[in-house]
Amino acid sequence: MRAFHKICYQHSSFQTMSSSIKIESVVKEKNRMGECPVWEEKESALVYVDINSQKVCRWSSLTNEVQSVSVDSRVGSVALRQCGGYIISLGTRFAFLNWDTKAVTTIVELEQDKPNNRFNDGKVDPKGRFFAACPRLVYHLEKEEQMPDGMCIDAEGKLWVACIDGGRVIRIDPETGKRIQTVRLPTPRITSCCFGGKDYSEMYVTSAYDGLDETTLAKEPHAGEIFKITGLGVKGIPQNFYAA
Repeated sequence: MRAFHKICYQHSSFQTMSSSIKIESVVKEKNRMGECPVWEEKESALVYVDINSQKVCRWSSLTNEVQSVSVDSRVGSVALRQCGGYIISLGTRFAFLNWDTKAVTTIVELEQDKPNNRFNDGKVDPKGRFFAACPRLVYHLEKEEQMPDGMCIDAEGKLWVACIDGGRVIRIDPETGKRIQTVRLPTPRITSCCFGGKDYSEMYVTSAYDGLDETTLAKEPHAGEIFKITGLGVKGIPQNFYAA
């Protein structure tokens, strides 16, 4: 039987160099490897995965509760379905997740001869098709930005990239390859981001604590939490739905 958990948390806020930007820790439950945040407008909720804990999670902005469903493999991504529920990638499978019944129904399994492989981040395109991410070079990161991870697009067509081990998200113009903006966060392992809220003016950022040794963890009390950024001066766009 798949486990179902519900937890409530209080927020913490942090100062930034820009007086207009505010960062809050909205989910205190520590994620080993939080990833793939998706704003679900009809629920006023943030859906995301904890890859290494093998969980799909949902945080309600209305009640501040976190609910989660445990699955049987490392889950790399989650997206919304047009008919309700979610499509997820776990291990080398694509599957549907019914949130109400907690049932996981496999759609297709690939590369069964490669058990150590797994799907990573995935997105739904405007035509309602679900894709695993294929990286391409749009910007060469500076040394202090470390490695790129999850990303999203704002309403102006600019790219926001989470810099894992860089402790920041950066805004990039994909046409010029130039960095426009940097927002530093209070923990180093920043994994992904998305826009949400009533008018998509809020950014939600996931993080991880896996990969940090005990000494570093002691200095990083917010590792694995999820953050909300407001005051960016730009909005996002609604999530695409998987058509089936």
